[in-house]
Amino acid sequence: MKPGLAERPASVGVWIGPLSDEEGRCLLSPATPNGRAFSDVVNPTETTAIVFACVFGGAMLGMWLRTVLPAHHLSADTKDVVNLGVGLIGTMAALLLGLLVASAKNSYDTRNSELTQIAANTILLDRALAHYGPETGQIRTLLKLAVAQMLDQVWATGGTTGDLRPQMSREIIFDKIQELVPHTDAQRAIQSRAESIAIKLGRMRWLLFEQSGSSISTPFLVVVVFWLSILFISFGLFAPRNATAIVTLLLSAICVAAALFLILELDRPFSGWSQISSEPLRNALVVLGK
Repeated sequence: MKPGLAERPASVGVWIGPLSDEEGRCLLSPATPNGRAFSDVVNPTETTAIVFACVFGGAMLGMWLRTVLPAHHLSADTKDVVNLGVGLIGTMAALLLGLLVASAKNSYDTRNSELTQIAANTILLDRALAHYGPETGQIRTLLKLAVAQMLDQVWATGGTTGDLRPQMSREIIFDKIQELVPHTDAQRAIQSRAESIAIKLGRMRWLLFEQSGSSISTPFLVVVVFWLSILFISFGLFAPRNATAIVTLLLSAICVAAALFLILELDRPFSGWSQISSEPLRNALVVLGK
């Protein structure tokens, strides 16, 4: 049998086929040619720096345009028209920012809920195996090791990678449950229930992995940054050339970039500053095997 080949009955409803190559690399990992996951290609810090450069650069561009445009282009009537235009752009930018926040927050809450369900179902599976009998001791040990492995894989790296690729230990747990030979009707019922929970755990684990990409639309983000740059160009166009005005525009650009940074961080729930807490799995680890 080739490495990573998982044999499953058709009714189980899990992945059938090679899950890794000869070197043990997961074939289902969304990786770029250089081995980095797609979700890791765009770094929030780098993106925030680009946003700040575009926004504050727009303000400086507006100040420069003020010095080269003829005087009649900066009249009161022109200023009124510009204010109307940037007011419309500002409203649309606020709407798109709201959509980005809602998308990132919904994704964060969904993954947090799924992690809590994984922890709860893991405990439920362990208790079901405990009621089956002492012959499930090895399976319960493997289950505890699988949870410890997930904690180490996702959270023990200092929050820099958030690797969510499922490990093959959970496949072994399902195999071991199927290998149980029940002797009573109660054990048959528990085995059936344990298989159902194990399948649900596997499905949720793969779902968590498949949702590891970004939920933020790149075109939305680009359009928002473009509109914000236009707004700051208009701010600089009618701003006086003094230190107070420049510092005000600088602080405003920093605030805008910081807001987008928080949105991007919220979209990476298993890495970065807003990383989801591992407490549900750690609590489950404490009670497993007892």
